[in-house]
Amino acid sequence: MNVMHMRAFLESPGSAFLSPTKVASRLSLQLQELADSAHVHRNTLTARPQSPKVQELLRAILRVLSAATEAFGDQDVALSWMRNEPVSAFRHKTALDLVREGRTEAVVIYLESISVGFIG
Repeated sequence: MNVMHMRAFLESPGSAFLSPTKVASRLSLQLQELADSAHVHRNTLTARPQSPKVQELLRAILRVLSAATEAFGDQDVALSWMRNEPVSAFRHKTALDLVREGRTEAVVIYLESISVGFIG
C-alpha cells in the first residue's frame, strides 16, 4: 500500500496515528467489532485512538490489506477477501479472523506466496 493509500486511514492530516473509525468504515465493521478485536472498551477507540493495542491492531489490518491488494491487484477485492473469504490453508478462517488471533505474519506470508505464484 503506498503512502497515498495509507493517508486515507490516518486520524487527521499530519497525524502519526491510524483512525479506528476510518479503518472500521472501510472494512464495513462496527466499532464494537474493532474494539473486541483489539481487546479494548469501545469508548477507547474514540477517546484514546492512539492506544497501543488499538494502533497495533490497525497496523496489522493495514499490513494484510496491503499484501492482499498486491496479491489481488485491487483494494476492493482485497477488502472483500479479508472479510469474507474462508482460506482453506487456515482451517477456513478469514484473513480478518486470523489477524484477530494475532496471526498477521502467517497471512502476509500466504499472500506473498500467492503474489509470486506458489499458492492460489
